[in-house]
Amino acid sequence: MMESVIFPLFRIPVTPRLLALAVIAVLLAGCAGTREIKPKPLVRHPDFSAVARYALSLQGYPYRYGAESPQEGFDCSGLVQYVFGQYGVRLPRTAYQIAHAAEPVDSRNRRPGDLVFFNTTGQPFSHVGIYVGNNAFVHASSVKGKVIVSSLGRPYWWERFLGVRRLKLPDNLSVAARAERHELNSHR
Repeated sequence: MMESVIFPLFRIPVTPRLLALAVIAVLLAGCAGTREIKPKPLVRHPDFSAVARYALSLQGYPYRYGAESPQEGFDCSGLVQYVFGQYGVRLPRTAYQIAHAAEPVDSRNRRPGDLVFFNTTGQPFSHVGIYVGNNAFVHASSVKGKVIVSSLGRPYWWERFLGVRRLKLPDNLSVAARAERHELNSHR
């Protein structure tokens, strides 16, 4: 049997068993330090189907002109701004500004999460809703006094329908900033 050796720096008796445990501990620590950690991918764009589902969950909240939260209620653009805001997308405040911050899409290619625009006051882009599929959209209705789902096929909406637009977000640029640029350029 081998005798223990006194380790001179700490004056600890080192037995072969203790030496073997120390070597194993060093080897295991070395293996743990070489593991590659993969970062989570950054989400740059919201899942537009999730946006549509969330908008549907707000049905029944009251309509209130100028409001943009469940606590106060919603007007049409306030609803859109609030819903997309829950996914980290900052939008301008009015339906007109939102329309000019989004890109037109052929209405035959619409998909859940796209925005649908209407002329309800004699002014273009005076009303906005979120398309949810099956020819339906969710919006804050001043007539019904709450957030509801309506059909694009109903004569009232079809006659006032202006088109579908989709948000395209370049990296590090909010849609609101694009709308502000549009506003500045249109006033020159």
